[in-house]
This record gives sequence, C-alpha cells and structure tokens, in this order.
Amino acid sequence: MTALSSSPSSMPSSITSKLQPLDLGDGVVGAGFLGTRAVFALGSREIVLAGETVERVAAHNGAILSVSSDARRILTGGDDGRVVATAGDGSTQTLFEQKGRWIDQVAAGPDGSVAFSVGKTAHFQPLKGERRTLDLPSTVGGLAFAPKGTRLAIAHYGGATLWFPNAQAKPEVLAWKGSHRGVLWHPDGRFVITTMQEPALHGWRLADGANMRMSGYPARVNFMSFTSGGRFLATSGSNEAILWPFATKEGPMGKQPTMLAPRDMRVSCVAAHPKDEVFACGYDDGLVLLVRVSDGAEILARAPAGGPVSALAWRADGGALAIGTQEGVGGLIVL
Repeated sequence: MTALSSSPSSMPSSITSKLQPLDLGDGVVGAGFLGTRAVFALGSREIVLAGETVERVAAHNGAILSVSSDARRILTGGDDGRVVATAGDGSTQTLFEQKGRWIDQVAAGPDGSVAFSVGKTAHFQPLKGERRTLDLPSTVGGLAFAPKGTRLAIAHYGGATLWFPNAQAKPEVLAWKGSHRGVLWHPDGRFVITTMQEPALHGWRLADGANMRMSGYPARVNFMSFTSGGRFLATSGSNEAILWPFATKEGPMGKQPTMLAPRDMRVSCVAAHPKDEVFACGYDDGLVLLVRVSDGAEILARAPAGGPVSALAWRADGGALAIGTQEGVGGLIVL
C-alpha cells in the first residue's frame, strides 16, 4: 500500500500519475476484478475488461440493472430478463432468462452459487442442484449472501428476510417500517445492515434481534462497505465519509460515527480495502481519495472529472483499484 500523508488537513499527497484513464463510453453501474483485469458493467449493455488490453463484451440486449462479482466472474441482471455471467476471458453464459421481466438484483455467493430477483420473487441457484424461489411481500430491494454463503439476506419494504435456501426452516423476518433498498452482512455474520429509501441506514443485531438505526444523513445512502476486519462501516450520503463503529458486540448502538475526508462535495461511493483499514472515497465531482481510518490521512487517487463516481472496486489482494463514473469515464490504478 502506498504511504499515506500523516497530515489529513493539508493538501493530500497524490498517486494520480498511476491512474490509467479509460473512456468507457457509458455510465458505470458496477465494477470488480477478474484476476488482474478490472471489469466494468455499463448501463447500456456492455462489459468492459481492462488490463494490458481493453475488451468489450455485449452481455445484454438492453440496460444492465444490477451487478455482483466474485473472483471468477461478474454477474449482471438486465432489463432483457437475463442473468449473465462474464468470465475474465470475455466469455459469457446466460444463467437465467425470463422474457418481459427485469432482473432487479443479483448476488454472487462465495461457493459459486447465485441469487437474483424478479419483482417480488428471490431466486437461489446453487452451484449444483435445482433452483429455489422465495416470494417476498414487495419488490426485492437488495440481496446479499452471508459470509459463509449458506444464508441469504433479502431487503424489501418493511424490513429484511433471512433465508436458508437449502434448509426447511421458515425464513426469519427482520421487521422495520419503510422501504429497504440495499443489504449487507457484517464480515463475521453478527449484524445485517440495510440502506433505506429515506436518508438512513437500519441494522439488526442477530443475537437478540435488536434494532440499530443510523440516521442524520442529508441524502440517501447508496453505498456502504465494511473495513478490513469489520471494525467500521463506511458509507456515502454526506459531504464526508460516515463510518459507524462495529468493533464491539453492541455495534453502533449509543455511539457516534467517525467522519473523515470532508469536502464541499457529496460522497457518492465508498469501497473498503480488503486487507488494510483504508477505504476509497469517491465524490459527486469525480474526485477519488484513499483514506486511512486511524488518522484520516488522505491520498488523492483521481482529480475531479467525469461526473459522480458510481463504482469503486479493489482487487482481491488490495493492489489495484477500479474507478467508474456516471458519465462513462473510468480508471485503473495499480498500487
């Protein structure tokens, strides 16, 4: 990891010389890494793979609505009713198709399984075996596999549902009024967090079902990411990155968040480094900072350009960062 400036209040040091600019041609809705290649899902229909060379793959026949990835493939759901897996060599495989419907959400499981949603129905496809479905009370807002991959969290209106697709147990409902849009598990599985239609997060402590309300944002939270080890939850939605403490069994209950990387510009995207307690922070003007949690030290990774940052993704070893914006300008930084 590049050394970070120890003076967060001064002008941040810069690694912009390491940035490989990419003209992607359309807004980026998701990003990831397949091996050493950065991969970008565009709103139009294409997947762009970037490394030593840049390759474009027409994965869908319409807009890409949802994105998830693991080390082997990037999963995309489209308004063409298809779930498509794109591998690092550019090959594609249609995993599911339902013409006339939208694939609102997709999620990649740690064991090769896949989850996706069509309207009010969540689908689970194991690596081997038959697909299973679960009907929810409203349109699915988000999907996330538990760290071990055996349980699925599903966000929807009125809360979230926890589902063991391979068991006969009745799904567990975590109730909280309002529309829940995205969902995330704590790395050790102790908490489930959702983003909401209103400018707030909501969480549940699974040991006793306790509710955790995280509010005070001026805008809706679209991105959240746990730092390495799960001590903090970094979030967008304000003019600085808001980090909620999760180091203790109580989580953020009764505690104040840490606020880092303040600017006169709203944070549009965050992504935590996979190994160090550092996170990438993108803003509405396209600027990207790398921020160290311990002291707030900053490195400038990308100067303002290309509209709001809409996707940030770290390579699995933390040695590279992929950046995408709403206006189709991207970049790859190898540290």
